Amino acid sequence: MTDHTLPTALNLPMADPLPPETQKYFDICVEKLGFVPNVLKAYAFDIDKLNGFTGMYNDLMLGDSGLSKLEREMIAVVVSAINKCFYCLVAHGAAVRQLSGNPQLGEMLVMNYRVAPLDTRQRAMLDFAAKMTTASTEIEEPDRQHLRDAGFSDRDIWDIANVTGFFNMSNRVASATAMAPNEEYHAQAR
Repeated sequence: MTDHTLPTALNLPMADPLPPETQKYFDICVEKLGFVPNVLKAYAFDIDKLNGFTGMYNDLMLGDSGLSKLEREMIAVVVSAINKCFYCLVAHGAAVRQLSGNPQLGEMLVMNYRVAPLDTRQRAMLDFAAKMTTASTEIEEPDRQHLRDAGFSDRDIWDIANVTGFFNMSNRVASATAMAPNEEYHAQAR
């Protein structure tokens, strides 16, 4: 049996015991996923930091948006591919495979999203996320207009930018702290 108090990043073990509301959240993860994602365990050395991270993640990835859950996961994978974030590529690659029902799409996005069979909307979204990741200061009004022309509202553009920004931050933290993805992700939706 795995010792859940062991660190998953740096040498920062989870708070022990976890506050009841955090334990409940982790229990829901086990119920829905079969495990607690290591990123949550990594943040659990400081419950305020964990709550800040999960609050932002849940709002961006699960909250109300004109972007589908799959589209948000696609952004996560493309940003993580550019940043070479092992944790997020494994975890969010699994989510893309599961949500799309297409294991090849997940692999294409991990390797080079430009080879994936994307519609015009998805291509514009991922091009914007890629540019924001590599050259955010070069984004200008024509870039945003290209998204509008592909069918995105200004609210959608806000969501694209925020999901992209979140994963740029998250990728850097995961890489810098040697955060390891859960082994279970590797076999999901294959």
